[in-house]
Amino acid sequence: MTVLSVNVNKIAVLRNSRGGSEPDVVRAARTCLDAGAHGITVHPRPDCRHIRADDVYALAQLTRDRAVEFNLEGNPFAPPRPGYPGFLALCEQVRPAQATLVPDSDRQLTSDHGFDFVRDGERLLPLIAQLHSLGCRVSLFADAHRDPADEFARGGVERAAELGADRVELYTGPYAEATATATDDASAMLARFADCARRAQRAGLGVNAGHDLSQANLTGFLRAVPGVLEVSIGHALIGEALYAGLDVTVRSYLAILGTVPGA
Repeated sequence: MTVLSVNVNKIAVLRNSRGGSEPDVVRAARTCLDAGAHGITVHPRPDCRHIRADDVYALAQLTRDRAVEFNLEGNPFAPPRPGYPGFLALCEQVRPAQATLVPDSDRQLTSDHGFDFVRDGERLLPLIAQLHSLGCRVSLFADAHRDPADEFARGGVERAAELGADRVELYTGPYAEATATATDDASAMLARFADCARRAQRAGLGVNAGHDLSQANLTGFLRAVPGVLEVSIGHALIGEALYAGLDVTVRSYLAILGTVPGA
């Protein structure tokens, strides 16, 4: 079964654009859980552009109270700064069920690539062990759309297993772009994602997926890519909820998951 973790970063973006406490991030997360979402995802960044440390603490309490997954995403290499204690420090404080490591930087508008496991592997190794000591399942953001020869040069998803990760999260932005522009690359892209997922699973890794997944492209992705355990969806879901409402939109995603065999 594929579970849905709702990313509520965009609620915080809207709140921060005006200041104050509305819209309320915790209330939005609670609404998603009431509608049946299986968990909540947030990705606090050092510049505090959306989710802040106080949001992380409050959402950790909510998910503990509801006995659902809290997925905390972030760059473990980003140094602490005022208002941001650092990703590992946040994980130590709230003990999320899942820690998803992402190689983003302040200059990035959004996460747009996975780890280079050859370059980053030695630095990731002790961090993964530290997160395991906190009781966190560890997922690493990974590219699946690259040419197989290029991916092999970057270490491939098999290297993530060697580093001790439990899962990889396949970066689905390129798939979403290909489907949105109706290019001929979409089928070839899905084939690469499916191959990457199978290789990850053969290496003993669970497979998550996320970035720009939407109601328009989720079914096609899950039908083509086997054994996806979790999808993390935020930007599209919150955008769709502006028209249909948050409860209805979450239920629509759950209906999609319920219609895809094996999802």
